[in-house]
Amino acid sequence: MFQQHASGCAHAQVMRWLRYYFDEDDTLSYYELGEDGYARRQVELQGSDRRPVTAAVLDDVLHARDHGGIEAVQAYERKYGVIAEGVLDGWHDIDHVVEISPAEFEHAWTFARRALDQGR
Repeated sequence: MFQQHASGCAHAQVMRWLRYYFDEDDTLSYYELGEDGYARRQVELQGSDRRPVTAAVLDDVLHARDHGGIEAVQAYERKYGVIAEGVLDGWHDIDHVVEISPAEFEHAWTFARRALDQGR
């Protein structure tokens, strides 16, 4: 979907918010990207009923890895889904990817996170 490569730059945080529709599995994906191009938060809503399947936070995954190991990461991913790895680059050239407002991202985030926290 996106090109992925390592980034070694450290800059002040400038966020972007994207929405991507993947028609093969009827999934809406929302990304909050840092200036470095890595997803900081990610939401995925699947199917015609927009069932939440992902509401993951990169910092949470890194904390789980650093403090609980692979088992903690696996437990986190079972509950909140898997966040994209690598730099999400080249999105300007991909059909069905649009830049969205922070408010639109937050709406999707709140909906998905609440549902996954409640085990739905």
